[in-house]
Amino acid sequence: MDTKEFIEIMDSGAEVIARGEVHRYMTLLSNEAMKITAELNNAYHTPEEIGALMEKLTDREFPEGAYMFPPFYTDCGKNIKLGKNVFINAGCQFQDQGGITIGDDTLIGPKTVIATLNHHQNPKERANLIPKPVKIGNSVWIGANVTILPGVTIGDGAIIAAGAVVNKDVKANTIVGGVPAKKIKEVELEE
Repeated sequence: MDTKEFIEIMDSGAEVIARGEVHRYMTLLSNEAMKITAELNNAYHTPEEIGALMEKLTDREFPEGAYMFPPFYTDCGKNIKLGKNVFINAGCQFQDQGGITIGDDTLIGPKTVIATLNHHQNPKERANLIPKPVKIGNSVWIGANVTILPGVTIGDGAIIAAGAVVNKDVKANTIVGGVPAKKIKEVELEE
């Protein structure tokens, strides 16, 4: 198995059987991600060095205008797709095996958790994993300490209040908050 094949399987949403070939490859990628994030998180780096480490972590070009404040944590890295001018604040954790896509001009608050894996509900199969992607649109603002759960899509221009747990889709230009996150109001757009 190679990384391309692994990503295709994860993007398909197919259940990952514990200790199977896909699961073993996932562990290999996790170990690689731990090595790269340890380098990223345990010394000062210039913005250019951060970009280079993120390219190594994701196997993708670090987009124009994107920036991050380490520390940053992931247990994969290869299924993160960032848009231009994305900002990722300190202490974020991306569980990206199921796929994380973040649109242009989006701001991610500190200590945000984005999860893309669930475990099987049946206790006899509990170690199996079910991937579901998280898609975040353009110009989204995610506050501090937000948790976004597998399968969630957040529309363009939405705002996620600090501390929210987002377990369902958020419409464009909507403000949500709470546990679980609920609509507060519409974003006030200038004419």
